[in-house]
Amino acid sequence: MRLSRYFLPVLKETPAEAQIASHRLMLRAGMIKQSSAGIYSWLPLGYRVLRNIERIVHEEQQRAGHIPMLMPTLQSADLWRESGRYDAYGPEMLRIRDRHDRDMLYGPTNEEMITDIFRSHVASYRDLPMTLYHIQWKFRDEVRPRFGVMRGREFFMKDGYNFDVSYEDAMYAYDRHMVSYLRTYERMGLKAIPMRADSGPIGGEDTHEFLVLAETGESEVFYDSAITDLTLGDRAIDYDDRASLRAVCEEWTTPYARTDETHDEDVYAGIPEERRRTSRGIEVGQIFYFGTKYSDAMGAIVTNEDGERVPVHMGSHGIGVSRLVGAIIEASHDDKGIIWPEGVTPYRAGIVNLRQGDAEADAACEQLYAALGDAGLDPLYDDRDERAGAKFATMDLIGLPWRITVGPRGLAKGVVELTSRRTGESEEMPIDAAVERLRAIYAGV
Repeated sequence: MRLSRYFLPVLKETPAEAQIASHRLMLRAGMIKQSSAGIYSWLPLGYRVLRNIERIVHEEQQRAGHIPMLMPTLQSADLWRESGRYDAYGPEMLRIRDRHDRDMLYGPTNEEMITDIFRSHVASYRDLPMTLYHIQWKFRDEVRPRFGVMRGREFFMKDGYNFDVSYEDAMYAYDRHMVSYLRTYERMGLKAIPMRADSGPIGGEDTHEFLVLAETGESEVFYDSAITDLTLGDRAIDYDDRASLRAVCEEWTTPYARTDETHDEDVYAGIPEERRRTSRGIEVGQIFYFGTKYSDAMGAIVTNEDGERVPVHMGSHGIGVSRLVGAIIEASHDDKGIIWPEGVTPYRAGIVNLRQGDAEADAACEQLYAALGDAGLDPLYDDRDERAGAKFATMDLIGLPWRITVGPRGLAKGVVELTSRRTGESEEMPIDAAVERLRAIYAGV
């Protein structure tokens, strides 16, 4: 994309309403614009990041054997009355009445709707196990929306639901989700720690939240520092191997890690003092097992192997896709702007032409732009007639991981300059070598 033809409304000044880094930087970088309290338009740069995160979530869910679908944003209140949650959920639910005087709601979650879909079409254990998921907009009418997309009223979320004939099978689904989430966050360049948590209004017995450590986090967290050394890396994951999945989950849940709601001071005191840590955390996902809570209430029944009719065991599993955009920025920025991890960056590299209008510089940038595009590296080319300092400031603000600077001095030596946004380190090399270096960097992303 050529910046001269792009819509990137960057701001020089920080808007007064922005209280945390991610909100400030998303506004300044032209990623979002507030429509009303807690509701945002996603402008082109922000939309590209949102879609990259969504793509990673889809890929990892399907790798784990989960089936994508799409449910509507509006739901019938009758389903929620069946489960008993319509009146219990509270004022966060946006209740609506349509022209035929029917009670509707803008879905904050989808347990009732997915249970209705399941009970309409599945009657035998032979069709299980089954996990269905979708990525869709949700709405919760927060009394004080704040922190931009971190705590908005409208948000983009992946929610998945497993249906199993037994507790053991449901916990296998729980393990699949935990491991798939760990893989998902690592691909986004995040260290997200699974922490024992409270189930809240969704209900359930077993539940873990995934939290990214950040000073602006809403939750106080307590953990054993040993957990921050864990990584999946390039480890092969076999989602059909229950024992290996359980081993990974035990590896990640054995070290102490809890939110303030479930913190146990006596257990925490048993950790060696040098490894005890307290911090703030941003929730980016949660997994639940809630047994037969919804299947009992709504009649989601299957015939088991013995011919008995039994309620299915269920769980729900969420990832805050839009919230992750803010969480990544909170975890990865400096005083100049955003620093995108390679997995989610809106563009793989930025090209800065230091002498726009110079025939040799223009030709070299065109060559580089075409070569990166042919290599599938999707560059953003700053071809504006602006000062070099303004171009560098824009690139630093929007945070592309790599910048290639093209100018007359370098071209006289046959080189361009490749700069890492994260480290600030630069290296001169020919255009072909710069393209190959980036191709190698992104090969595993």
